[in-house]
Amino acid sequence: MTLAALWHPIPGGLTAPAGFLAAGITAGLKASGNPDLSLLLAPAGAVCAGSFTTNRVRAACVDLCAERLAASGGRARAVLTNSGQANACTGDRGLIDSLRATQASADLLGLAAEEVLICSTGVIGVPIPMQILLAGLNPLVAALSPEGGAAAATAILTTDLTDKQVALEADLGGRRVRLGGMAKGSGMIHPTMATMLGYLSCDAGVPAEIWQAMVQRAVDRSFNAITVDGDTSTNDTLLAFAAGEPLSPEHYDALEAGLTAVSQHLARAIARDGEGATCLIAVQVEGASDGAGARAIARTICSSSLVKCAVHGRDPNWGRIVAAAGRAGVAFAPEAVALWLGEHQLMAAGQPLAFDRPAASRYMAERAAGAYLNLDPLLGDTVAIRLVVGDGPGVGLAWGCDLSDQYVRINADYTT
Repeated sequence: MTLAALWHPIPGGLTAPAGFLAAGITAGLKASGNPDLSLLLAPAGAVCAGSFTTNRVRAACVDLCAERLAASGGRARAVLTNSGQANACTGDRGLIDSLRATQASADLLGLAAEEVLICSTGVIGVPIPMQILLAGLNPLVAALSPEGGAAAATAILTTDLTDKQVALEADLGGRRVRLGGMAKGSGMIHPTMATMLGYLSCDAGVPAEIWQAMVQRAVDRSFNAITVDGDTSTNDTLLAFAAGEPLSPEHYDALEAGLTAVSQHLARAIARDGEGATCLIAVQVEGASDGAGARAIARTICSSSLVKCAVHGRDPNWGRIVAAAGRAGVAFAPEAVALWLGEHQLMAAGQPLAFDRPAASRYMAERAAGAYLNLDPLLGDTVAIRLVVGDGPGVGLAWGCDLSDQYVRINADYTT
């Protein structure tokens, strides 16, 4: 049994782990009237790991989160999220408003301001309507509940078509351990941290430095392995909280396997919910010199507009796949390449093979009609691409989505 197989799905999302509370309300930040303000409260003693956008143009809330975690040695209790306004590129006001929001939240929660983090998502250049946000804090805090994960997951959405949440449970040394998570993201998705936001919870105690290392490795294999449109946001943030009875170090590997599974589920959900998408694209690269190189090739393929358009058109144009692999900046021998689209092998030893083109096209059409985010290769909505680039030990996965005319329509009309 693999370590990941120890973990089983359970309901509850972000608040499935013991002691975590969450809430989501409609405060009036969005003109649509949809929920737009959320809060997560972790138990006392929680540690928090963060991973943030590497975009040089960053929202003030990103820097504030990073600075507070660095100053506290990875300690935080709460995170407030407003949806509708990214509060990026808003000058000094961006930081002032983030500080006001976290101070007001801290006062209501009985915490120090430094224990409260903030994330914002929405249109770049639009500040937070602070009077609306501040008026919403009392009802938001009052709504905190162990069953509040679903409401929180809805309140962080922008152009998403569906909420994204997950929870897993395992028996580790005779003790029940739970992991939960929620995320948002649909467009402007190409995290390098890591518009996406992600939040994870765990009811086992782990030292802050070990937890941060676990989370970063999980991020590299999940949120840093997805793409929708090749654009890295100004606001990308992943915050992961752990609080509870200390976990024995002998179970750290199993915990990390569960953490990676939660992160990959949420990452796949973001990629599948790409604006205008009709299917998920999963690329597995094998035979590279190391895992990092394999993941780089896989994400380059997923991010290729030509590959994405071909998948949307159900066109098994394998030349676009190998061309994308070749520009990933990773050395491999072209004469060793083998390629599969589902069960259809298209190349071997660097040479094209005769294949049933109509059948390969039908495969993509059937996958687009499959069950949403179902991982069954025969029933799900995932187009699987497998590329072998040599005989090295490196294996990497990446996820993306097809590119449709609806993506253009959504983003052409985004602020107008």
